[in-house]
Amino acid sequence: MTPFGQRLADALGRRGPLCVGIDPHPGLLAAWGLGDDVDGLSRFSELCVEAFGDTVAVVKPQVAFFEAYGSAGLAVLERTIAGLGETGVLVLADAKRGDIGSTMDAYARTWLSDDSPLRSDAVTVSPYLGFGSLAPALDLAAGTGRGVFVLAATSNPEGAQVQRARVADGRTVAQVVVDECAARNCADASGGAAELGSVGVVVGATLTEAPDLSALHGPILMPGVGAQGGTADDVRRLVGDHLRAVVPNVSRDVLRAGPSVAGLRAAVARTLDGFAFLTD
Repeated sequence: MTPFGQRLADALGRRGPLCVGIDPHPGLLAAWGLGDDVDGLSRFSELCVEAFGDTVAVVKPQVAFFEAYGSAGLAVLERTIAGLGETGVLVLADAKRGDIGSTMDAYARTWLSDDSPLRSDAVTVSPYLGFGSLAPALDLAAGTGRGVFVLAATSNPEGAQVQRARVADGRTVAQVVVDECAARNCADASGGAAELGSVGVVVGATLTEAPDLSALHGPILMPGVGAQGGTADDVRRLVGDHLRAVVPNVSRDVLRAGPSVAGLRAAVARTLDGFAFLTD
């Protein structure tokens, strides 16, 4: 398979720089006139596939909202991922997995192996058991042409307790994560020709400052835009000259335009207009 970074760069060029989340929390289900049950979850997901599959570059199902319904919810997630894949949109499973050894290997196989029913184009992972613990996911992603987004500097205020702590050489923990991802992209690059590496980072749009991203050579997923208070100006401020690597993530600001597919598509179009500077 063509490496994820290359496929992402192509998708951003064709569809614009936006990731939309599928976050079927109970409040949204109620707002859409759907029940807080598997049937409501399924209908919510079907409408999202119809609305976003051919309009954005990346769709990010939030795995926890499907897991909350048990095996039936996971079955809906399988169908959702498959349905999105049929449209050609890139699927980022927001699972935030992180563990060690054989357990991390199992997580990696769940989201990144060719024969998994939950296989996605990329997955979010947590490095806070040590960056080296992510090796099974990074290795499998490289082998299957998929991507990994590593939590670096997140938008939740609690994250600062760990992410802004400093290591012996003075770097923040978040900076260490970014630097490790950069090293991985450098090692995976074929002669340095890849437009975008396949190891990305998650950097919140609500931060006052971001880690140094200049050497990353990979995608920057930026949640926190819209309902959490992050703006297009914040994105521009935080990433500086690396705008073409940015993938703003919007969920609630778009999803509250549902359940009308036309309304959801219009919300996507408005949001894309606000980030036109990323492709100028």
